[in-house]
Amino acid sequence: MSSRKEDHISLALQSGTPAAGLDRRFDYDPVHGIHPREDARWPVGFAGFALDYPVWISSMTGGAVRAGDINSRLAQLCGKYKLGMGLGSCRKIIEDPACAGDFQVRKYMGAQPLFANLGIAQCAQWLQEGRDDHIKTIMDVCEADGLIIHLNPLQEYMQPEGDRFRQSPLVTLLHLREKFSFPMIVKEVGQGISRRGLEALMKLDLAAIEFGAFGGTNFALLELLRDDEQKLAAFEPMARVGHSAEEMVHYTNAIIAEDQALSCRNIIISGGVSHFLDAYYLLSLSRANALYGMASAWLKHAIHSYEELDHFFTQQMQGLMLAKAFLRIRE
Repeated sequence: MSSRKEDHISLALQSGTPAAGLDRRFDYDPVHGIHPREDARWPVGFAGFALDYPVWISSMTGGAVRAGDINSRLAQLCGKYKLGMGLGSCRKIIEDPACAGDFQVRKYMGAQPLFANLGIAQCAQWLQEGRDDHIKTIMDVCEADGLIIHLNPLQEYMQPEGDRFRQSPLVTLLHLREKFSFPMIVKEVGQGISRRGLEALMKLDLAAIEFGAFGGTNFALLELLRDDEQKLAAFEPMARVGHSAEEMVHYTNAIIAEDQALSCRNIIISGGVSHFLDAYYLLSLSRANALYGMASAWLKHAIHSYEELDHFFTQQMQGLMLAKAFLRIRE
């Protein structure tokens, strides 16, 4: 105790919290809650799957050099803690079948949901060329439960090697739904989706919609940074448009309130979710059946070792359960 009190004295001046730094999103109630157990869970039913926490491991590492190691570590985490996971873009499986092993992580996942991933432009091209068997091959190779289709028109336009959309993503999605019966998730990749776009998607037979909101990694800007300075100067303002995760939660809440006949009420809140407190705020705000997703935060630790990833995840879940015990959002 004496040592602890000495610490209090020496650290008191460093631990002041000016009112300007107050997180005003929450009411803090120290009266009614109890400390959560270290193994406390937050069970969620999502699109027919059972998860122990409202967490989705968002897509990353498609075709990257260390994709196999990273995907294996993320899948181990999902198997241990009963989470769901989306793979990075699986197009590489068709272009270079030798890399298929980088995506074959079912053995780590058990029965947890594992979704393959393709860009909408690639789906449109293969459907138009009658090569939709490529999609089935990817699903089989990955032993996937479903497919994530990422919408990325701005990224494709800014990308030096990018594709051009010749029909709207909505038309392609309708064709995919007619062709295949497996579950599908639709996501953006860093700009988010407007209310009009969300309303159209929520009327489709989808397992979920993932936000990919503005505020996280901005792939349109990333592609501009890969190009020449003149193009960056010309198109950078376009990379600054989009919708935040909080804005999209409000959109989906309003759509649900106005239309009781929606086909899709599951959302994955991603884009600008930096830590458990952001996640708890957005989950509490949502009236949809919601998970939250992070990509770069998991990736940062998965790159190094499974042990580091596991430790980071455990701390995040402890923080999430602590927030659930003592915080309520201010609406």
